[in-house]
Amino acid sequence: MFENEYTWGKAITNNTVNEFDEKFDKAFEEVKTDLGKEYPIIINGEEIFLDNKFDVKSPSDTRIIVAKFPLATKEDTINAINAANDAFFEWSSVPYKQRSQIFKDCADLFSKQKFVLAAIMSFENGKTRVEAMGDIDEAIDFMRFYAYQLEINEGFERETPHPNPKEKTRIVLKPFGVWGIISPFNFPSAIAIGMTTGALITGNTVVLKPASDTPVSSFKFAEAIYKKLPSGTINFVTGPGSVVGKTLIENPLVSGIAFTGSKEVGMSGFQKFTEKKVKPFISEMGGKNPVIVTEHADLEKAADGIMHAAFGYGGQKCSACSRVYVQKNVANKFIQKLTQKTNSLNIGLPWKKDVFLGPIINKTAKEKYEAAIISAKNDGQVLAGGSVLKNGDYEHGYYVEPTIITKLPREHRLVKEEFFLPILCIDEFEHIDEAIKLANDTEYGLTAGIFSENKEEIEKFFDKIQAGTVYANRAASAITGALVQSQPFVGWKNSGISGKGAGGEQYLQQFLRAQTQTRCD
Repeated sequence: MFENEYTWGKAITNNTVNEFDEKFDKAFEEVKTDLGKEYPIIINGEEIFLDNKFDVKSPSDTRIIVAKFPLATKEDTINAINAANDAFFEWSSVPYKQRSQIFKDCADLFSKQKFVLAAIMSFENGKTRVEAMGDIDEAIDFMRFYAYQLEINEGFERETPHPNPKEKTRIVLKPFGVWGIISPFNFPSAIAIGMTTGALITGNTVVLKPASDTPVSSFKFAEAIYKKLPSGTINFVTGPGSVVGKTLIENPLVSGIAFTGSKEVGMSGFQKFTEKKVKPFISEMGGKNPVIVTEHADLEKAADGIMHAAFGYGGQKCSACSRVYVQKNVANKFIQKLTQKTNSLNIGLPWKKDVFLGPIINKTAKEKYEAAIISAKNDGQVLAGGSVLKNGDYEHGYYVEPTIITKLPREHRLVKEEFFLPILCIDEFEHIDEAIKLANDTEYGLTAGIFSENKEEIEKFFDKIQAGTVYANRAASAITGALVQSQPFVGWKNSGISGKGAGGEQYLQQFLRAQTQTRCD
């Protein structure tokens, strides 16, 4: 049976939050002694240190050098691809139960180390201790759940019936070959490990390219597992997307790509990767996610849920809420509640206890925020936030205020485009049909939510909303925090290509292709 790791949830249920904080604080002190370390790339089972390196700086305080990583070249990337190609036959021939056990063992190791791994992530990408632990938990869940799926499906091999007793038929799902894994900064453990596990556990080999802002978390996975696999099965290569990512997409030996990131990068990669040959490209490409609040909503619950979904980890989640549609006759009351809650949020160094919001990821994100606020003030009304924070603990990091905006034109770019920032746009509606139409008026379709105590409104929402991961009345977080197995994370429209959800029972089959086998007596 599969069971979610669920560390923070269990701490709340079991009244062990103090113990959680003590373990994190201890791990944080341990991690501090290891900062600034030089890391290698991994190619063909060898750790390789290069003279040309880049610094990974903490967005919380850029004076902190978290790590130093190699700037891999095109030649390094090609070597990694060749190594993965050479290893494919040996790894794909390993029995599925043996492959499954390797990932279960790695999940157990991560479970033992999870507070240290969460502390590393808090330094690396600015997640609070709770957000970082959720990321690590999800990585553990992916490894265990995909192992569980591989086992209950018996390696995706089964006999098929045939009316002629002399013909013995079966269907076998087989791996493609080499996969390029291109992962984002915001879930540097969960998404990187989830995509890589999906490819590896099904018998493919991989070249993993992490985001340059956050390579440490995924390196910890590659380091933990590469010696347990045939040399070249997993290769870990760091460097810019213009070099490493481009080489993965253009190399003919790469059979598939798993990508998470922006729509622009994802679509251009998909088009380039498939322009000469039909090949699988699994992508999750963001969202412009709406929540509807009707007159029948519990407004306290709605304000809590939307606040967490919009501003948790600074809105830097593809599932984050960036649009709210609230019914006119309750709009003022709801906005007042939400604004009060937002203004009371504790912003600071993310590893500190009781901090809700740490920094955004880098200088580019800060500059994007500044430009967005100028646009919001020119074309709408800023109700809360709107400032870059620069003094005290904020001086050397990328801290901004969570921001609520109203009175923007409905076609405004702040309403239409994904910004990946703690910016929330609010609009009003008369009737539920209008709200659903507004919610669907986007090129994306990742997450969406509703707050209403009216069952008919909820059923209408579920029936007509155009998104893959949807929620009703979720006060903990209106539309973020999908749990492996329970809530497969899937995007429609320009939010994703495959329509198969990560953490769901259909996910692994994307890394496989079917072969029908017939033996005649």
